Amino acid sequence: MFYGEFEHSLDKKNRVIIPAKFREAVKNSFGEKFFITRGLDGCLFVFTEDEWRRQEQKFKALSFTKAEARRFNRLFFSGASEIVCDNQGRVLIPQYLKEFAQIDKDVLIIGVANRIEIWSKHSWKEFYENTRETFEDTAEKLMGLE
Repeated sequence: MFYGEFEHSLDKKNRVIIPAKFREAVKNSFGEKFFITRGLDGCLFVFTEDEWRRQEQKFKALSFTKAEARRFNRLFFSGASEIVCDNQGRVLIPQYLKEFAQIDKDVLIIGVANRIEIWSKHSWKEFYENTRETFEDTAEKLMGLE
């Protein structure tokens, strides 16, 4: 449902425009609410409400007696915030999430099928440069073609 890369900048109030393509997909199918939280690899994850509920069920099913599950759930859920686009398609990125993702001003918003990721431009470039050369090898391993 979410595909592509889009460059944007935060405004003075820490708001970023969610690409119109993504807003329309959400509005037409899921309503207008998103959930934003700490992601992996130094980015922020943004989910539709439906997808958030699916992920929530998976993570709630993890045993709270396991230290790794507790640590993950604490960071994932304590970082979560419900967001809605304003009339101009902007959402507010809470300061603590901005700091987590090392976002100053310029961001890349990427679609990753069932979620949106928000990256600092610098972090995305670094991630991309470090992983693009292994893309085909990773595909072979994941798809069982080796």
